[in-house]
Amino acid sequence: MFFILTIIGILIVGTVLFLQHPLFGKQPSGERLQHIHQSKNYKNGQFHNLSPTPALAEGVSYFSAIKEMLFPKTQHTRPTDSIPYVKTSLTDLKIQDHFLIWFGHSSYYMKIDGRSFLIDPVLTKNASPLYGTNNSFKGADIYTYDSIPKVDVLILTHDHYDHLDYTTFKKMKDKITKIICPLGVGEHLEYWGFPKENITELNWHENASLDESIQITATPARHFSGRSFKRNTTLWASYVLQTKNLKLYLGGDSGYDTHFKEIGEKFGPFDLAILENGQYDHKWKYIHMLPDEVIKASLDLNAKRFFPVHSSKFKLANHPWKEPLEKVSKFSKEQNILMISPKIGEIVYLNQPNQSFEKWWENVN
Repeated sequence: MFFILTIIGILIVGTVLFLQHPLFGKQPSGERLQHIHQSKNYKNGQFHNLSPTPALAEGVSYFSAIKEMLFPKTQHTRPTDSIPYVKTSLTDLKIQDHFLIWFGHSSYYMKIDGRSFLIDPVLTKNASPLYGTNNSFKGADIYTYDSIPKVDVLILTHDHYDHLDYTTFKKMKDKITKIICPLGVGEHLEYWGFPKENITELNWHENASLDESIQITATPARHFSGRSFKRNTTLWASYVLQTKNLKLYLGGDSGYDTHFKEIGEKFGPFDLAILENGQYDHKWKYIHMLPDEVIKASLDLNAKRFFPVHSSKFKLANHPWKEPLEKVSKFSKEQNILMISPKIGEIVYLNQPNQSFEKWWENVN
């Protein structure tokens, strides 16, 4: 009994010490917390979605969900082959404007109207606070923090590890000019050494204008936040990026809900909607969209074309790795909705709506 109690004690102390690591960030406090208290969707110490949003679907227990994650029955959740890619050098790229380059999962780089944008950069091989527990797929890790030139605006959708990576941020600190993020997320960034004056935190429906031609509006999403055991102390968001000639929807992570229709009616039509499609499960259907819901969201947003992301780099759910792309591609064809499917590193020309892409996943095992 003494031996068992000693082991338990060591594990508890070890966990407490590990949680002190800077990668877990810091909870909002002081003036920032006072600002958070003024948000309409912040109640009883946490942020809330527009609609009631249980973490797990009805009839699903945490025990069963964890058991399936630890002992999955689904096959081929990781590719055997390397993910195909195009190694486009961002530092040598001669195209000056209106393009997007995807880095896998939900990370991508854009150049619009002379400004460079980096969204949710996870440019390491791991999407977990525990090193080596969620390594990226082979071929999906060719872009690192060293591949990125100086960034005018870095946009964060929420503080989960697969969207806000501590190592990436520490390595890129001198390359980032301005950061736009949801309420509370700035506490992590200041804790990691980013100047407060370089961080703009937005509540849903608040704007940040870069100049007369570029405006970014934080819009609702249906998700959650947190980097340790305490959830929803920081906000999560999607964004509308408007320029003189383009209107983009940057979806972040979100379950399906009425907010897509409301955003489409207020801001649409969109030249491109970037929507999560991957890491889903019927067990947590309220916080991540299923492939058919991605199509519904595209229609609600009145998007001229959409780009499914949140796949092809990390295994965060028990579905075959290429299933998200197979399903959403099939559904988009049935609904006659224009979907783009670039390889990692392939250039997407934002002002060329007829640009075509191959179904690259079909020949990957």
